[in-house]
Amino acid sequence: MKYACLVYLDETLRETVPDRECKAFGDGLRARGCLLGGEALRPSHTATVVRVRNGGVALTDGPFAETKEQLAGFYLIDATDLNEAIQIAARIPPARVGSIEVRPVRELDAG
Repeated sequence: MKYACLVYLDETLRETVPDRECKAFGDGLRARGCLLGGEALRPSHTATVVRVRNGGVALTDGPFAETKEQLAGFYLIDATDLNEAIQIAARIPPARVGSIEVRPVRELDAG
């Protein structure tokens, strides 16, 4: 089953987890065949929020919600069940200073 492991982190702590450590972790998952994708994200102030209401497009710069932790990246993994996904998420390096949200991927109904 596919799971998204969403990495949330206080952006002031981003440098406490070296990129090389995150890359090595991802390379290890890829070698095991359970990493389907993933990326680190630029800081939240570079984000643009897009909303479509009543046929009009509205844009907002920066993050939508004011929170202590921002979405810093994600891993898309293939795990046998939620327990395995949680075990993988617990080893994601930024989990030491932030949090990892594990969420099952929902397949879209094409019908």
